Amino acid sequence: MALNEQAVSKDTKQTRHPLRLIPILEPRQTVTEMRRLSVYVISLTVAAVLSVALLALSGVAPADLFSEISNTAFSSPRALGSVLALMAPLVVAGLASAIAFRANFWNIGVEGQMILGAIFATAIAIFDVGPEATRLPLMAIAAALGGMLWIAGPGLLKNRLGVNEVITTLLLNYVAFNLLLHLLYGGWKDPVSSFPHSEQYEAFERLPQLGWQNLTWALPLSGLLALALWWLYSSSRFGYFLDFLSSNRDMARAMGLPVAGLSRAAILGSGAAAGLTGFVISAGIEGRMTQDFHTGYLFNGVLIAFIARNHPIGVLVTAFFMAVLIQLGQSLQVFFGTPFSVVRLTQAIFIICVAASEFFLTYRMHWRSAS
Repeated sequence: MALNEQAVSKDTKQTRHPLRLIPILEPRQTVTEMRRLSVYVISLTVAAVLSVALLALSGVAPADLFSEISNTAFSSPRALGSVLALMAPLVVAGLASAIAFRANFWNIGVEGQMILGAIFATAIAIFDVGPEATRLPLMAIAAALGGMLWIAGPGLLKNRLGVNEVITTLLLNYVAFNLLLHLLYGGWKDPVSSFPHSEQYEAFERLPQLGWQNLTWALPLSGLLALALWWLYSSSRFGYFLDFLSSNRDMARAMGLPVAGLSRAAILGSGAAAGLTGFVISAGIEGRMTQDFHTGYLFNGVLIAFIARNHPIGVLVTAFFMAVLIQLGQSLQVFFGTPFSVVRLTQAIFIICVAASEFFLTYRMHWRSAS
C-alpha cells in the first residue's frame, strides 16, 4: 500500500508543470492626460539617467556635469543670452518638422528648404528689391516661398504617385547644398573679402536687436509663430480636421474631409517654416548667407518635434533644453575632451526613450499563467 502511494506521488511530481507567465498585449481604448504626462515624464527621466551614466563612463563626473549645466545656461546674463539666441532657429526648425509630422509627412528635407529660403532672402538683399522700409518683410516672404517651392515637388509626388517622401526630401538636400556652393563660389561670393559667403546684409536687412545681450527679434518672432500654430491647432477647424487626418486618413476621406487640401496645406506650411529658419539664421544671426549655416538643423528639428510630440508649445520648451544641450556639448568637448559622438549618443537616447513611451501609451500588458 505504501509503495502504491509513493508511486502516485512520484507520478504527480513528474506531471506537475512549473508556473509560467505569458504577457498579453491589449490595445488601450483611451489614454488619460495624466497617464500620458506620467509616461512621458518617466521616459524623459530614464533618458536623463542613462545620459548621465554615459557621460560618467566618458569621464565626466555627475557633479561636474551639473555644475557645467549651470555655468552653460544660468551662470550669467551672457550665458543665458547665448542659449536664447541659439534657441530661436531651433524653435522654427522644430515647428517645420512638427507641422509635416502632424500630416503624416516625413519631411527630411528641412536643411534643403532652409537653404532655398536663405537663397531667396539673399536674392532680395543682393538685387535691392523693394524700398528699404519693406526690404526685411520681403526677405521673410521670399524665404517662406523658397521653402515652399522646395517641398512642393516631394509633396506632389507623395500625394499623386505615392513616392516615399523620405527619399525625395532627403535627396533634394544635396541638390540645394550644391546650388548654395555654386552661388557662394561663383557670382554671389563676397566682393570685399572674396570668401565663399554672400556680401554683408545692410543694417535694414537684418533683424533688429532687442537691446539685451546679443538677442534679436528672431526670438520673439519664433515664439509668436509657435503661439499662432498652437491657436491654429487647438481652436480652428483646420486644426481639428488635421488631427482627424493624422489619426485615420482613410476615415477622414470617407467622411468627406478635404484630405488632399489639408495634406498640401500642412506640407507647404512645413516648407515655409523651414525656409523661415534659413531667414532667421541669415538675417538674425550671421548677417549674411554662409555655406554651413544649415548644418545640424535637420537632426535637431526632427528631435525637437519628436520629443515635443508635435505640439507647438512643447517645441518651445524642448528647443530651449536642446539649446542648453548643444551649448553643454560644446563645453564638454572643450573642457573635458568628450567626443562629439558621445554628445550625439545622448540625444539618440532621448529619442529611443520617447519612442518607447509610445508602446506603454498604446498597449496595456497583462500576465496570464500558461495552462
